[in-house]
Amino acid sequence: MTPRDLTFVLGGARSGKSLHAEQLADRSALPVTYIATARVSDDAEFAARIAHHRERRPAHWRLVEAGVDLAAALTQADAPKHCVLIDCLTLWLANLLCPSEGEALSLDRYRAQVAALETALGAAHGKVIVVSNEIGLGVVPLGAATRLYVDELGRLNQRIAALSTQATMMVAGLPLALKTAGHA
Repeated sequence: MTPRDLTFVLGGARSGKSLHAEQLADRSALPVTYIATARVSDDAEFAARIAHHRERRPAHWRLVEAGVDLAAALTQADAPKHCVLIDCLTLWLANLLCPSEGEALSLDRYRAQVAALETALGAAHGKVIVVSNEIGLGVVPLGAATRLYVDELGRLNQRIAALSTQATMMVAGLPLALKTAGHA
């Protein structure tokens, strides 16, 4: 059995986490599938962020725009001697906890999706790089919905970090090794 190769890249907004993850994927010299989790909206500023990410990625990388079933997208993209880059868990979680208009929030659905993602990551055959924001470094937020989001992202990040063979925290564009291969 091939040992798991799961790298987790965390950081705050504009910390350089996506760029760092893209560089890791590029340096792997493997074919890359980029799984984007952002839900496209009418927000012009957010659309500009998405465009910036698209322009920065190599044209030969395969793009998959995942919905809430991130586990299925990962399973379909995963293969030996292949790299999958998931960017990012933060937006994926927002899509689950803040569903589209007309859809109801289902914590059972959320928990099932997280469990499925964990299973897919644990069973991956290729190199996987996962990006997420670290938003729990401040005060406890006001508002139940915001607290739920911050708490659930913190729990999700802990679960993915535990599965990871490597974890890096990005601060001001600088990578800080949290966990290196072979060292839990």
